[in-house]
Amino acid sequence: MVGNRAWFAGLFSGSGKRRQVSAEKIVLDLTPLQEQRLQSLKERLNVPYDETRTDHQESLRALWNASFPDTELTSLVSEQWKDMGWQGVNPATDFRGCGFVSLENLLFFARTYPASFKRLMLKQQGMRTTWEYPFAVAGVNISYMLIQLLELNSVRPKSLPGINFIKVLTEHEDAFDVLYCIAFEMMDAQWLAMRASYMQFKEVLEATRQQLERELSLEDLNGIHDLPACNLLYK
Repeated sequence: MVGNRAWFAGLFSGSGKRRQVSAEKIVLDLTPLQEQRLQSLKERLNVPYDETRTDHQESLRALWNASFPDTELTSLVSEQWKDMGWQGVNPATDFRGCGFVSLENLLFFARTYPASFKRLMLKQQGMRTTWEYPFAVAGVNISYMLIQLLELNSVRPKSLPGINFIKVLTEHEDAFDVLYCIAFEMMDAQWLAMRASYMQFKEVLEATRQQLERELSLEDLNGIHDLPACNLLYK
């Protein structure tokens, strides 16, 4: 049964045996490919969710269909959204904190790793509490946490996680989206390990950020699959 601290510590033990390096030893000189991919990602972050845009509406419907393929969504403003963990009847209000990218992240997760997505959304693993974290809102928070951790709103990252992420982005154009999926799995694992309840979500998210920061500081990190937590994901 998943949910004890020993299990969680063992899961990420691989990162503890690998060397971490200081950002002071790294000179950041971006290649044209890195410049292009980083700029493309930053442009995504600047797109607010607009419920009047047809493409944004279609993405929201696609998220519902990927999440509940056997249930028809009656309207983009509906009580049904609460089943997915949105705060109210209109997810647009929750996207305001992070923009369209947070919807893109959730949709990428649902389409690329459907088994992991469904397991987390439906809380199918581990000893669960009565007051669980709201899945969709948690996803928006994870998007925001990653943007801050990787310093994507800065001209250039100065921290090692941000610098190493650019290396990863060279190998994987979808690195940010995949990292989002990994972070979501890490957060849920932390939730179970801490036997957390709703009021502890902020604490769980901070613990997740710290673990992710350690993994992104590994000396031999070149690709997304070098992250020890990557083994949490499955299709």
